[in-house]
Amino acid sequence: MSASFALNVRYYRLADELAPYFTVLYRFDLDCAEGDLVQDQLHPEWSALRFTQSGTPPQAGITPDPMLPTYPLVASGPTSRAIRFGLTRSRIWGLGLHPAGWARFVQAPANSLADRIVNAGELEAFAAFHPVAGIVQGGGEDPDETARQVNAHLLALPRAPFAAESQVLACQAALRDPDMADVTQLAARLGVNRRSLERLCGRYFGFPPKLLLRRQRFLRSLARYMLQPLDTWSDALDLHYYDHAHFVRDFRSFMGMTPTEYAEMPHPIIERIMAQRMADQGAAPQTDLPTVARYGAEVRSLD
Repeated sequence: MSASFALNVRYYRLADELAPYFTVLYRFDLDCAEGDLVQDQLHPEWSALRFTQSGTPPQAGITPDPMLPTYPLVASGPTSRAIRFGLTRSRIWGLGLHPAGWARFVQAPANSLADRIVNAGELEAFAAFHPVAGIVQGGGEDPDETARQVNAHLLALPRAPFAAESQVLACQAALRDPDMADVTQLAARLGVNRRSLERLCGRYFGFPPKLLLRRQRFLRSLARYMLQPLDTWSDALDLHYYDHAHFVRDFRSFMGMTPTEYAEMPHPIIERIMAQRMADQGAAPQTDLPTVARYGAEVRSLD
C-alpha cells in the first residue's frame, strides 16, 4: 500500500427532480507512484455505480472475499458488509442510488444483487446507465461540464411512477429517522403488514427490514465516532443499542472485525476525505450516502 498519494474529490448536487432517486454524483482523482496500490474500506451502503474515466478500474471485494480487479463500469448492489477496495493512479466517477432509484432505473430485484459486485457494462439491468459511461469516458478536463451532461442524461430518463413508489419513498425516509426502533414501528409508519414490508424491503432495498434497521443504527454510531472527537466507541453508540457488547456484535457482522481492530487500521482515503469534512464541524453525515460522500465536504451545484 502506498503511503504517498494525492487525492481530489468533487461532489455534485444533481437536479432537485433527481433527489429522490440518486444520492450524489462525484469525481475521484487519485495520483500515486506507478505500481502503487492505495487500499481502504467502504462501509455498508446503498447501491453505487463507478465509471472509470482514466487509469485502471478499482480492485474490490466484499468482506470476507479477496479484492479482485473490477470493470470500467462496475456496480455494487446494496451492501450489508464492508467493501475492501484498492486504487492505482486513476480518475473515477461515482453515482449513488437511493432504493427508489434502484426501483425505477435498475431492471432487477435489489435482493438479487445485494452484497455483490458486478460488471454493469454487460448487464441489461443497468442499461439506463450505459450512456453515462460514454459521457464519462469521452469527458475532457472540465469535470463540471461532464457532471452537467450526466445530470442531463439522468433527467431525460423516463420517470413514470412505479407501482410501489409511494411506499418505497416512505420507507426510504423512515429508515433515516433515528427514532425508528423496530420492524413493528416501521410497518405501522408505512401502513402495511409485516409480510408486505418484508417483500417491499427485499425487492427494493435488498435486505429484510430488521437488517436494514440494524444497519442504519450501526452506521449512525460509526459516523458519530469518526466525525466527532470521542474518547471511546461507547460514547458514539446509537440510542437503540442495549450496551457495548451489542454494538461489537453488529460491528463484527457488518465490518468483519472488532471496533478496536478497525480503529487501529490505516484508512488513508477516508481520512483524507474526513479532513475536508471537519471544516464543517457539527454537521452529521447522511448515512444513505456512499461512504466517500458521507464524510466529504463541499457539494457543487450544477446550476
